[in-house]
Amino acid sequence: MKEVKLRNIVLGNGRPKIAVPIVADDQTSIEKQAQAIVNAQPDVVEWRIDFFDDVLDFEKLRSAALKLRKILTELPLLTTFRTIEEGGSRKLDEAKYFQIVHFVIENELTDAIDLELFHQRSQIERIVALANTHGIKVIMSSHDFARTPAAEEIYYRLHVIADLGADVAKIAVMPQNSNDVLTLLQATAQAHAQLDLPLITMAMGDLGKVTRMAGEVFGSALTFGAVEKASAPGQLSIAELRRALDNLKI
Repeated sequence: MKEVKLRNIVLGNGRPKIAVPIVADDQTSIEKQAQAIVNAQPDVVEWRIDFFDDVLDFEKLRSAALKLRKILTELPLLTTFRTIEEGGSRKLDEAKYFQIVHFVIENELTDAIDLELFHQRSQIERIVALANTHGIKVIMSSHDFARTPAAEEIYYRLHVIADLGADVAKIAVMPQNSNDVLTLLQATAQAHAQLDLPLITMAMGDLGKVTRMAGEVFGSALTFGAVEKASAPGQLSIAELRRALDNLKI
């Protein structure tokens, strides 16, 4: 298994790491949430820039990122623009999405960038190459807020992500019943055994909470928790996650 290092944190080695999201719409709120998150001492901070009102003003985006880095000190930062099609808060056309991602990477405003799988392949390949040049890790993702695909489809998406050169493969699904949760866990275990990059997988909502806690058993390297506002359905608090990870340690 290839390990991925984000500052002083290693994904793909040891117990699942905990990421906490910043989901604020203005600079003051970003800084307030960031300080509360730092106090909670997660492993990674995810900045959901789709919530930031000024995300399309690149100078304000740069300023916010630099101020955020001062607060986080050495905590690794994952920057994510989640499109509305995959559960995000803002609709954005393809060109603007890639402009934002390109700007964050080119200006080295983050340690890792989330890159959604279901975009134009040539653009994805260009962004992966750019991130490699700037030493920024790519967490390539796929989110299905309506259903849980078959295990074969989940595994296929993770395999495609690996083939595209991502550093980490992420998939999140919405279960309708307990069998859907088992499907996600089965696909995770298969991919963990056969692919050589760290995985992040989860089933959302209350049904899927167990998948956020059982990563060490099935092969998911990172889980997402909340200090204040959650960024996805079924997200647990960082305190709850820590207790669960302790109890499920193998």
